[in-house]
Amino acid sequence: MKKLTILGSTGSIGTQTLDVIAHEPEAYEVCGLSAGSNVKLLIEQAKRFRPKAVCLADKTLADEAKLHVPSGTKVLYGKEGLVEIAAGGDADTVVTAIVGSRGLDATMAAVDAGKHIALANKETLVTAGHLVMDLAARRGVRILPVDSEHSAIFQCLNGESASAIKRITLTASGGTFRDRTRGELAGVTVADALKHPNWSMGAKVTIDSATMANKGLEVIEAHWLFGLEYERIGVLIHPESLVHSFVEFVDNSIVAQLGQPDMRVPIQYALTYPDRRPTPTKPLDLAKASSLHFREMDFERYPCLRMAYESGKAGRSAPTVYNAANEIAVARFLKGEIAFLDIERVVEQVLERHVPAELPDVQAILETDAWARKEAEAI
Repeated sequence: MKKLTILGSTGSIGTQTLDVIAHEPEAYEVCGLSAGSNVKLLIEQAKRFRPKAVCLADKTLADEAKLHVPSGTKVLYGKEGLVEIAAGGDADTVVTAIVGSRGLDATMAAVDAGKHIALANKETLVTAGHLVMDLAARRGVRILPVDSEHSAIFQCLNGESASAIKRITLTASGGTFRDRTRGELAGVTVADALKHPNWSMGAKVTIDSATMANKGLEVIEAHWLFGLEYERIGVLIHPESLVHSFVEFVDNSIVAQLGQPDMRVPIQYALTYPDRRPTPTKPLDLAKASSLHFREMDFERYPCLRMAYESGKAGRSAPTVYNAANEIAVARFLKGEIAFLDIERVVEQVLERHVPAELPDVQAILETDAWARKEAEAI
């Protein structure tokens, strides 16, 4: 039986992870659940899955949860509670599904405690890939990708040697505005931007998909997961979202992973690896799909992706600044403070003000992250 703790259980990935667990409940034990402020849903999850501990953002929410969760369920809160629930308990695998860089401390604590990581929080590797991967190697911990693109690459590389890889290509749906020119993006609303054509995701990730910042973060994540130079990581727009990514080998053969655009498949594979089990998802019928389309990435159309490559190649603190500035810019757009095209402008201006420096520890990362957020708020 797989013993799991889920960080971010009330978000899109967290709820779909619990859907996978509910499909085969005898195969899993839920040891811990954490949420931000969605106390109502966390209480419902606690009653259904009966974890040993839950965690919420603050004491007020925790006090409310204590009145309703099953007896015997410990209620934690805050940053310290999140670290405790990630590193403590009997879980052998921690699903990190918190959006943004807030999950870094908890993920590092879980790795340090020897727990395997099912990674849905790409920002962890973007901001601290050098620290996370080094610690995972020293602790003998597996970092298993949950993002559909990285899961696809992981599956395509199964049994292959690193020397056989020529390059990998991450596919991108193109996001909500993939069929609009840049000139048609002026004045688009938050409601417009949240209408993703293929995937069901949270608001932040959906906006990132529209700007292609999400794909940029995935490029940086892929660099750390697979140990590849940025020149060997490509991106193609694939509107159907059926080919989730592919690998080209030195003999010019290509291996791709296909499936419905349903996150429950890569989530389950990360939980059951190296085994495969039936899922509650629909099969892909290629005859009905009929055709697959691909087109080259336009870095002028999607400057957030260009900046991600530039930040990744610059290394050191640049990816941390890129991620933090983007998080603030997206949050400001969602609140109606800035326009959609201002997201990329804010990110670019923060990067222009930054001089990359080494980040030897988590404290240095947090300080750089805080600086970038302050700058992004002020622009």
